[in-house]
Formats: sequence, C-alpha cells, structure tokens
Amino acid sequence: MHIFVEIGLILAIATFVSLLMRFLKQPLVVGYILSGIIVGPYFLNLTESTEYLELFSKLGIAILLFIVGLSLKPDVIREVGKVSLVTGLGQIIITSALGFFIMLALGFDSTASLYGAIALTFSSTIIILKLLSDKGDLNALYGKISVGFLLVQDVVATIILLFISIWGSTSQIASGTLPFVIFLLYKAVGIFFALYIFSKYILPKFSNFLSSSQESLFLFSITWGLGMSAVFYVAGFSLEIGALAAGVVLSTFSFSQEISSRMKSLRDFFILLFFVMLGSQIILSNIGDILMPAILLSLFVLIGNPIIVIILMNLLGYKSRTGFLAGLTVAQISEFSLILVALGFSFGHVGREVVSLITLVGIITIAGSTYLILYADSIYSKMKGVLKFIEFKKEPRETNENKDLESPEVIIFGYDRVGYDFVHAIKKIKSKCVVVDFDPKSIQKLQEKNIPYYFGDADDVDFLKEIGLSSAKAVISTIPDYKTNLGLVSYYHSHNPGGIIIVISHDIKHTQELYRNGASFVIMPHYLGAKFASEMLETHGLKADAFEKEKKEHLEYLEKRRKLTE
Repeated sequence: MHIFVEIGLILAIATFVSLLMRFLKQPLVVGYILSGIIVGPYFLNLTESTEYLELFSKLGIAILLFIVGLSLKPDVIREVGKVSLVTGLGQIIITSALGFFIMLALGFDSTASLYGAIALTFSSTIIILKLLSDKGDLNALYGKISVGFLLVQDVVATIILLFISIWGSTSQIASGTLPFVIFLLYKAVGIFFALYIFSKYILPKFSNFLSSSQESLFLFSITWGLGMSAVFYVAGFSLEIGALAAGVVLSTFSFSQEISSRMKSLRDFFILLFFVMLGSQIILSNIGDILMPAILLSLFVLIGNPIIVIILMNLLGYKSRTGFLAGLTVAQISEFSLILVALGFSFGHVGREVVSLITLVGIITIAGSTYLILYADSIYSKMKGVLKFIEFKKEPRETNENKDLESPEVIIFGYDRVGYDFVHAIKKIKSKCVVVDFDPKSIQKLQEKNIPYYFGDADDVDFLKEIGLSSAKAVISTIPDYKTNLGLVSYYHSHNPGGIIIVISHDIKHTQELYRNGASFVIMPHYLGAKFASEMLETHGLKADAFEKEKKEHLEYLEKRRKLTE
C-alpha cells in the first residue's frame, strides 16, 4: 500500500475514534492509542510503512518536547514556590520507590522495574492544563499548585531523559565505559555552554528581526528545534533531550509564546502519528499476561498518587479539599512516561512487553483521571469523611494565621489586583476588613503592612464558613474568574440577602447572571474605563493639554500604587 494511502486511512480512523473520545469527554491521546491498536497487526494491519511512521513519530516527539521546553523557564523551580517544589519532588521520590517494589513483586527485572517506576511518577501537564482550563480552575489555589508541581515534574523528566540518553549510549559500548561517560559529560557541558552564550549574547540581537515576521519566526523555530535535536543526536545524546534544550533556550524570550502557539498545530499532527504508532505496537497476544499487572499499576496511579499528594500537602498545612483536588491531577501517567519507555526500548533496556504494559496503564489512567478531575467536587463531598483518616496536621495554614481575628465587617478577596484600593477606602471609612488571598507573595506584603488576612481558596465552601463570610456586612472580590465569583455571590446572598457583595466581570452575559444571583454591584473594568475616557472627552473636548494633565495624574497614581504594593 502506498504510504500516502496508508496515512490517509490512519488519519480517517484516528479522526473517527477521536470524535468518539470527545463525545465521551476523554483526552484525544486515548483515541490516538486506540486508533493505533485498530490499525495495528491484530485488526486492520495498515501499518506497513513503519519506517515512515517512525520518522513522523520522532518529529512529533521532538516538536512536543520543544514546546514543553518553551514553558520551562531556567528558574522555574524558584518561581513555582515551596509547596510545588516539595510536593512535586516528594511525589516523584515516593511514587518511584513504591512503584519499583511493586514492579519487582510483579516479576519484572530491576531495569524494567526502574523504567516502569519512573514512568508511573510523571503526570501529563498538557492534559491537566486542558482539563483545568475547561473547568475554569487554573486560577484556583489547587490549580496553581498543581501547575507548579507539574512543571517541577517536567524539569525532573528533562534531567532523567538526559541521564537515559547517556546511559543508553554507554550501554552499547563493551569497554571503556567510564572514559566514554566522561567524554559525553564534557560534550554536554560544551554544548550547554555554547547554548548559553548563543541565548545570552547572540540571539537577543536578532530577536526583534525574527519577531517582526511571522513566517520567518515559524521557519526559525522549526529549524532551531529540529536542528538542535540533530546536534545532540550527532553528539551522542538522544533527539528528545536536544528538542527540550532547544525549547528551554528560547523560553526566556518574549516571542516564546508566539512560537508555542504556532507550533501546536504541527505538534498535534505528528504526535498523533506517534501515539498511533505506539498503539499499533502493543502486544495483544499476551494481553492476559499484562492485564492484571496493568490494572494493579493503574490502581496505584489512580489511588496511590493522589494519596501521596494529599498527605504531603496536609503536612505542609493545606486543607484536605485543596490537597484532594491537587492530588487528582497526578492520577495518570504522561506523554513523558510513554516517551521514556519507548526510549528505553530503542536502547534495548526494556522489552516490548514493558512498552505494552505502560501504554495500557496510560490508557486506563488517562481515561480514569479525566472523570475524576471533571467530577472532583462531587467526589470530594462523598470522600470528605474518609480523608480525615489521612489528615496528620489538623490545623491547616489556610485558616490559622488569624485564628483570633475579630469578625470583620468587610472581606476582600484578592490583594494584588485592585484589592489595595479597597483596603485603602475601607480604612478611610474606619471599618474592619480582612483580605483573603492564596498567593504567597501577596500574603508576605499583607504581613509587612500589618493588614489582617486569611490564606485560603474562595472556591472552598468549608473555608468560607470558617472565616464567617455570611456574617460580613460587605464582601468584595477582585478575582477575575466568573465561576469563583458566581459561587461567592450565590453563597453570600443565600446566607445574607441584606449584605453588600461587589465582584468583577469582563463579560456582559456573566455580569447579568451575577446580578440575577444577588450581586450588589459588578465592576466591569473595560466598560468603566471606556465610560470614564468618554466622559473625559466630553469634559475636555479636543484640548491636548487637558489630556496631558490627566495623563500626568494617572502616571503619578500608578507610581504610588506600584511602590505601595511592592
């Protein structure tokens, strides 16, 4: 069969299966792997041109890891905060240790167990970001923590891929391993030093020129990503680590987001073929041998990983709801896991049986965790009583900072956005207020300014009860998220219909819905700004000096605002 016809049929089947997955609210990656099983040797047997599919698969992996690298800032560990770092590293260590012994108990050798254990530790950043975005929870406390420790996982995965690349190269050499490792390390240091010099002193001079043309930027991105993959491959490393390094180098530039968005369509096409190829290589003849191990490992990922995160976050002082919701985001294995075992197979470290096993675990856990995350709130309400048995720290930091705080008249959600202005106004009318925030930087500012605060999540109903939201005379939310504000308005209005609640919205339909649910006033920044500017035009006419005066006053206010909130 001609390769063109073969790929056309594969894409047609993948499209049909993916539409079915979308109807079932499953990630497309599950559909791709299932499509691979269908087109594989056990069903339609359409994968005759395997060398072409393998080439396209490698392109897909390279582009995927290049895009992942674009989101990995070199100082990402410092940025994500203590909880993300501790939880991310802690979960990796505990999961890999337990997973290793489980794999050994299932009869696998130490090398296969090591690969399998590491594969069980990583969760899919791409899938979780998509699910959190669909739920509108990216700005929730647990959402921010989850994204943080997923990024920590990505950094660790990058380091492991580099190690596997060196290990794979040395394992193919019969003698002289130590000198070869030292030589590889010298080459790695040399390449990374060259990349640092290039990104620090050379690339910035061309950044404006590259970003001025979308076509040139796109062409440069492909050339850079695939070119660096080739350089690393020629130097004795894997294509994967080269693609990641290429992305990290560009991650600090202003056009990195533009590159990422323009490369995603290319990534989606080629990565589809990677997962199809992966699915086609699953050995179904021994499905009876790997089914039970796959189920056991999947249960460990679906149940064990969340429990590990819940315990770690509880020990760090977070409430069970925050830990539970964050824990569910690690209840699946990731693309990194599948790439890892595929890389191990290419080096001869593991057999096809291990690749089939981890791929099957991927299908089960990705499908299962999707439903867990989508219905997390209702699951938590039923599991709340059980979770108390794994709460070792009974007094969470989300409420204990102001344990002796008197009942405030005004509760303000969010400080760094425009919360400062409301705090200043409430001080003028001599009312007692408290600020609620979950950003550690905001909390530090509140501590320095001696402003009463609570550390917590506005989406947590139990937390709202504990801080006495219903008894406050006024509630002000500077949180831009519609779902969060709707929950606040509904809860507050149902418990205190005579109180004042002010929230923010950026959409007319959302504003109308907030009013219908009991909001006292909805701030619409864009519309209020436009209204103020139009009134300025009516007042000053076309007098440039009047606008210059308004501009000067605005700049003075902004400078004062910046100094007070730093």
